[in-house]
This record gives sequence, C-alpha cells and structure tokens, in this order.
Amino acid sequence: MNGSFFNTPTFPQAVNPTPTEVTPPGNVSVEQGFVFEQSLIENILRLNKGKRVRAYVSYPDSNEWRDKVYTGVIEQSGRDHLILADPANKKWYLIRMIYLNYVEFDEPIAYNPDYSDTFD
Repeated sequence: MNGSFFNTPTFPQAVNPTPTEVTPPGNVSVEQGFVFEQSLIENILRLNKGKRVRAYVSYPDSNEWRDKVYTGVIEQSGRDHLILADPANKKWYLIRMIYLNYVEFDEPIAYNPDYSDTFD
C-alpha cells in the first residue's frame, strides 16, 4: 500500500488555538456568596444549609434499596449531589440528585425566587 488508496485526512488549522479570554456560561450568577445556576433544587437546598431534612430517594435498579429515606442536616448541595450529615448515628450521606425524589423539611423553607429572574 503506497498511500494512494486512502486519502490522508487534513484538518483546518485554528486561527488562535489558545484562548486568551474565558467567559463563564450565561446561566451563572452570584448572590449572597452562592453561585446560582439554573438548577433550582440545588439552589433551594443551598439556601437551607444546616436544616434537618428527610430526603426520599429511589434506586430503580436495586431490589434491596428500592426506596430509602435519609434523615440528616444539609451540609452541601451541588448540581448532581446532596450531602447530609446525621448527628444521631454520626454518618454522612452523599446522595446523587438523579435518585432524589423530594425533600421534607420540619421548618419553613428558605426560598428566594428573586434570583430566578437573573437568568435569560
């Protein structure tokens, strides 16, 4: 094979291969020290950090843990996870948001709908 059967691929050269300026995504804003993204549940959980909750979770592929309830204090919340600490049994739970059905609070929920109008 002398290379004449298959053409050697060529790719266009980038004008400026190294970016000089990085801009954040348009759906991010900062308020009260939090970085708010369009994941509203994440934002509500962040605003309620330190409150005791019950997180209802379903694992559809598990027969043993089909439905589970985690009780604890909200420590952190991210786009894809929730971290609870249970002082009663000294355990910490990292819960993936994809499995979270809902969260139950025993006290009023801190909620700030004003930040939602900052998104386009």
